[in-house]
Amino acid sequence: MSLTINNNLMAQNAARNLAQSYGRLGTSTERLSSGLRINSAADDAAGLAIRELMRAEISSMRQGIRNANDAISMIQTADGALAVIDEKLIRMKELATQAATGTYNSDQRLIIDSEYQAMASEITRIANATKFNGIYLLNGNLSSSAANAANWGGDHKGEGLNSTGPLKIHFGPANSSAEDYYYIAIGNSTASALGVGSSANRGAKSAPHLEESAGYSISTQQGAQQALDALENAILSKDNIRASLGALQNRLANTITNLSIQAENLQAAESRISDADVALEMTEFVRNQIITQAAVAMLAQANSLPRMAMQLISG
Repeated sequence: MSLTINNNLMAQNAARNLAQSYGRLGTSTERLSSGLRINSAADDAAGLAIRELMRAEISSMRQGIRNANDAISMIQTADGALAVIDEKLIRMKELATQAATGTYNSDQRLIIDSEYQAMASEITRIANATKFNGIYLLNGNLSSSAANAANWGGDHKGEGLNSTGPLKIHFGPANSSAEDYYYIAIGNSTASALGVGSSANRGAKSAPHLEESAGYSISTQQGAQQALDALENAILSKDNIRASLGALQNRLANTITNLSIQAENLQAAESRISDADVALEMTEFVRNQIITQAAVAMLAQANSLPRMAMQLISG
């Protein structure tokens, strides 16, 4: 290599190597400071795309877990109210049994019936007042005409600002009905829907073998006797609602467990793609740091070489 003044090729070569090693040192510093192997698309374009899709799915799953937990809270609210309604129905059956015996006169049965009607009114009040986050649970708004849970979605209408019909619980990251959501239907639990009390439809039969409005009143001995069967049917109807809610609560708990496992495994996969290996990056950092320091030293030496030409000229 010739000794020249205009072009110092050794210095240029050292500067180029210094720029490369300094760039790698910056990359190692960025990865160590952020903890991520991929900080921009330039680091790994395909890896970045996969990571962002995984992050979106993980976030969606975690929100799905919160949605399922909210649904469990809603179910517990409804079940608690139904437990109080259960107490009222039991008391009403006790009163009907009392009024059905012949040892009471008409005035006494009217007194008993007044409490019976008060219990029915309280059942209706509880059913109409029970709500979760502004959603009324027991007044029939969430009921479905389909007995099979698989067909509850047919009564759901979610096009408007306020959805109607069975409640749609969405917990999955996509929109497949089989894997990502299902419906919760809660039957009407008012006294009239259960067929008891003065608000019951007097033209309807509580059961095929009963006379009309069997649970309407216990002011007569015959009415009290018929009310026993109506109350039995009302308790069974209420129990069916509670059993359905209990099954849905268990299903939601299993859904939460499954989503938690999925999110955890997906997070592990995302970590393997995105996170920096600190031990490896620290090794690279030290290596690049040493190379950078050496390049700086060599650049300083290369910059001093033209002085040798000046010595020849001045000599």
